Amino acid sequence: MPRNQEVIRQWKLLHALESSRHGASIDALSKELEVTTRTIRRDLAALQEAGFALYDERDDDGHVSWRLDGQVLKGMDTGFTLSELCALYLSRNILEAIAGTPFQRDLTNAEAQLPIIFITGYGDIPMSVRAMKAGAVEFLTKPFREQDLLDAVGTALEKDRTRRSGETRLAELRSRYQTLTARERQVMSLVVAGRLNKQIAGELGVSEMTVKMHRRQVMRKMQAAGVAQLVRLADQLGIGAPQPA
Repeated sequence: MPRNQEVIRQWKLLHALESSRHGASIDALSKELEVTTRTIRRDLAALQEAGFALYDERDDDGHVSWRLDGQVLKGMDTGFTLSELCALYLSRNILEAIAGTPFQRDLTNAEAQLPIIFITGYGDIPMSVRAMKAGAVEFLTKPFREQDLLDAVGTALEKDRTRRSGETRLAELRSRYQTLTARERQVMSLVVAGRLNKQIAGELGVSEMTVKMHRRQVMRKMQAAGVAQLVRLADQLGIGAPQPA
């Protein structure tokens, strides 16, 4: 099996164990990662040998569950989460000269969408261009200063935190939009297009008072303080002005 697939699988295995509150059996991990139980056992052994705090425990019924001890990070002022530390460890084992290859595409499409830093001793301009176009945060060619790597890691983690924060805000915004009725969505699209209440009433065939009522509901549900903010929220949602008939 290519090394790139093994790295991604082992990261997903660590992530699955970290996310599990009560541990996970080898059979459950096998099904989740869609690999054989033999592969899971081999990965667990390799990760234990690498120093990860993995352990198994048996319940009263004889069922064995595996856990990842998240307590190992307590007292370590690294600024990294357990997932980030796991990713940093695994990434150091990636083979060199893989920029622009299927591995980078696999990692870019992985569930975690981890930012990628490429380190190689054989880099050239075409390789670095391919890596950056494919989504790499930084491309470092050996030898490089230790500070260069620290700066690249800091940039990558900040970029990932910003991405996750943006996704959270967008999810909340979409949730608000889902609370609007069909008529309120029509009114919202016309408001952000710059229509006046009287114009909206004419287009929808309702009274101006009804438009004002829907407009108030839209502003309340979308938590917009004014039309300008509502326009910005609509832009984030990708809601454009209605097309003329």
